[in-house]
Amino acid sequence: MQHNMKKLIIISCMTMIAFSANAYEYKSGRNNYNISGFGTFGTINSDSQDAVYVNDWRLRGQYEYEIADKQKLGLVYCVDALAEIENQPAHDAFIFGEDENLGRVEFGFTDSIATKLGVGIPDVGGLRLNNYPLLYDKIARSGGVISNTTTNSGRYRLRLNLATVRARPVQYGVSFSSFSNTYDYLTDFGIKYRMPYGKTKLALSIGGSFIDNPNGFTEDIYLPATTANWRGQISSGLNLQYNSIIWGLSARAIYDDSPIGVPSDGITAGTGISYDLLKYSVSASYVFSDTGIWDSDIDDYNAHTGILSLRYKYSKYLDLWISCGATTGTPFIGAGMRVLF
Repeated sequence: MQHNMKKLIIISCMTMIAFSANAYEYKSGRNNYNISGFGTFGTINSDSQDAVYVNDWRLRGQYEYEIADKQKLGLVYCVDALAEIENQPAHDAFIFGEDENLGRVEFGFTDSIATKLGVGIPDVGGLRLNNYPLLYDKIARSGGVISNTTTNSGRYRLRLNLATVRARPVQYGVSFSSFSNTYDYLTDFGIKYRMPYGKTKLALSIGGSFIDNPNGFTEDIYLPATTANWRGQISSGLNLQYNSIIWGLSARAIYDDSPIGVPSDGITAGTGISYDLLKYSVSASYVFSDTGIWDSDIDDYNAHTGILSLRYKYSKYLDLWISCGATTGTPFIGAGMRVLF
């Protein structure tokens, strides 16, 4: 392990490069164009194997047309590493309409409103802890893991999203979809409360979904497909900030009615805390996943993940980070660089 750690530090310093920013923004009259993205290329080393490369990226484009004061129409197209791995043409591809006094309507391939209004846990590292963590893909595990603590009813789904105005303290919305041969219909809801001003800041969310007759339905890349009478989900998250300290808590439960095959439901929960001091940020995070918990005839699978991360903001355009911890009983360490422009 000591030899592998030394090798990791050398390889990581040479190969980890990332970028994330509003790379391009242009406005002309009523037209507004925006392109943003990030990319990560590097390595991670664990006690069970030599250093392996990680590859993560996203590119997002948005166009808006202002049809009247505080009203606009637009479209979004986003591709990322997960979409490429799953042979999908896009993560997001949808049109939207927005009224700053009423809310927003989205139609197309995009995440549900429960996902979009969800609250994750603090983590300053580069291992994507709140969104299909790279750990579960790069480090060997012996069972299915519920990767996200916020409600998720599937990426790449054609759906309709309705949401109220984001600027208000309470934002809520619903999603609906019946455009698939892997379920009859699905519907989601999400509610978020924000208190963003003062020394003490607060974000609280609740989300849920109902999927009727899932048949070979997949929503998580680290879980087997679901076939059941119906699936129900509920999740809640809390972020509390005081000055430079942020504490977060998030949990999610999934239940399948009369499932067929390998269980892909259960519970997951996580908590974390982060602290900023000048150019440094440090965080400690923990996530627990238990799949198959509702079926007494089958042994459930537990996964514990703990991460300690440090980020150094070298400049406005450059960050350095290192993370260490353990997942599914395997110690690991990762390090990297992020370039912003």
